Amino acid sequence: MTVAEGSSSSKPFKSKTTAYVVVCWIFAAWGGLMFGYDIGISGGVTAMDDFLKKFFPKIYERKLLAKEDNYCKYDDQMLQLFTSSLYLAALIASFGASKACTVLGRRPTIRLASIFFIAAALLSGFAPNKFLLIVGRILFGVGVGFGNEAVPLFLSEVAPAHHRGAVNILFQLFITIGILIANLVNFSVGNVHPYGWRIALGLAGIPGVFLFFGSLVIMETPTSLIERGYETEGRQSLQKIRGVDDVENELEQIKHACEQAKKVKQPFKKLMKRESVPPLTIAVCVQIFQQFTGINAIMFYAPVLFQTMGFKNDGALLSAVITGIVNVLSTFVSIVSVDKVGRRKLLLQACCQMFICLVGSGVILQIHLKSVGTLDKNLATVVVVLVCLFVMSFAWSWGPMGWLIPSEIFPVETRTAGFAFAVSTNMLFTFIIAQAFLSMLCHMRAGIFFFFAGWVVVMGVFVLFLLPETKGVSIDEMTEKVWNVHPVWKRFMPRAGKGAEMI
Repeated sequence: MTVAEGSSSSKPFKSKTTAYVVVCWIFAAWGGLMFGYDIGISGGVTAMDDFLKKFFPKIYERKLLAKEDNYCKYDDQMLQLFTSSLYLAALIASFGASKACTVLGRRPTIRLASIFFIAAALLSGFAPNKFLLIVGRILFGVGVGFGNEAVPLFLSEVAPAHHRGAVNILFQLFITIGILIANLVNFSVGNVHPYGWRIALGLAGIPGVFLFFGSLVIMETPTSLIERGYETEGRQSLQKIRGVDDVENELEQIKHACEQAKKVKQPFKKLMKRESVPPLTIAVCVQIFQQFTGINAIMFYAPVLFQTMGFKNDGALLSAVITGIVNVLSTFVSIVSVDKVGRRKLLLQACCQMFICLVGSGVILQIHLKSVGTLDKNLATVVVVLVCLFVMSFAWSWGPMGWLIPSEIFPVETRTAGFAFAVSTNMLFTFIIAQAFLSMLCHMRAGIFFFFAGWVVVMGVFVLFLLPETKGVSIDEMTEKVWNVHPVWKRFMPRAGKGAEMI
């Protein structure tokens, strides 16, 4: 039997890992695979000649010009909108997803995400014109918004405290697997003319179908059931996911948290109060920093980026596959270490490694890659290695922590609303990076690597002074054990004897 960290009454929560709860973790985490597949598929599709000929013929013609500027051949706002429109839709959808999580529950919200994704895959795969192609992307975005809201919350609420980090990181693991699968698909269908891009976009429906059937198998979280007044079902759900009958201690803590939550009638307004500043600031900043590592610029446009460095189309797609494999394998490091080493140490170590890789890549490109011509093969290989080392460090740090930390730091009364802010912030800055990266590459050239390196320094300072460690703390004890004792954030918490204002 596995015993979790103690509760506020100092009695441990009893639990053991059953086959059913592992199945629930895996089924839910497939929401991450949907998200990852779309991240990975976009860059490969936008690099396919058949796709460019049909929807962006001017870019295709520009690409063929031998003397075209290496850094600017893909600089087109509509092409970037194909990738970024999804994230703008996800930003808006995340607030509807927050309401769905509260009113309907986590499981139905996950099911809605799968339905949107299946519809989007069909529309994108068969899109006859640019308008319907973008509509398909928007539907993908709604699915991503619902999935990214519900899945991390689901995983954090069903996981015992001492395994919560590893369980939640399954979401990030499946994102990386989705990216890898997408890169493999791009590599496989890149020479299937003229419909390779249709196959790549249409196959996004497969993880959506899998998630739909998974949503029929998983149970609702105890917190969601009790929050909506289903106490008996909540007890049964808790017994099932913990694998033991004696769940009274944990059940009482969940009930107490939900009773406090019922007193809050307007959770979004509650987020604007002083005591909500610490978790909201952390959740929003972690999402901003995750995007300004530059990771999604690399993942969205890896084939395009490698073509800029001088790789041919197949070589660029293969290089993207290699980075995808590194991404998946490195995420396992986080799963194994996050609940032992802690969140802060992984983030700080990664900042050092990412800074070195970004500066190294920038220096090589600044000196050796001019507007025309290509990199020397050996130097291009060095850049690929540096990109892989960058992806490696991101995969065990800012990637999974970006979803884990916001999902565990809010009290239950503002949990879905707070996480909606986190998801929407992620989508907003993902949209900004996706929409701007190719233009930034054109105007900043190799300087774009130095731009992201500067942000990595800011991130490291933030973690060092403002990010508390949440390893092993029960999800409903964050206020008592984290915010009330942090040297900076404790100043925002209600003083002893003065309860927080209910709204």
